Amino acid sequence: MAVSSGIFSTFLCVETSPFRSSLSPRSSFRLSPPANMRAVRAVTSATASPEPAATKKREPRGIMKPRPVTPEMQEVVGVSEIPRTQALKRIWAYIKENNLQDPANMRDIICDEKLKKIFGGKDRVGFLEVAKLIGPHFL
Repeated sequence: MAVSSGIFSTFLCVETSPFRSSLSPRSSFRLSPPANMRAVRAVTSATASPEPAATKKREPRGIMKPRPVTPEMQEVVGVSEIPRTQALKRIWAYIKENNLQDPANMRDIICDEKLKKIFGGKDRVGFLEVAKLIGPHFL
């Protein structure tokens, strides 16, 4: 059990007791703490050190880094340079705005002309294929 107040923390440690003594009927009705409990104080490091990492902004990397896209992809997402995560969000927004999900099976996407250019000319695409098929459109 730990109790913290500012810089100091207090830990209450209970030493293990023999198994038989824990079964006695009187031990469960004790109001005072057991004799084998002791308090230990520890000083934690709460001093404010200068944090240069928090002040400078880290450059996005990987799928969060904006990349140029092909003209076919630009028609759907609307910009020439976009992170992969945002492109996927905009493609899904386009699909939902134009009601391109199959009503019988919402996991299938019925492609219009713009999406056919992105998805390799396919008429229907599964929702798990979308992320894979947009990969070649990032330059």
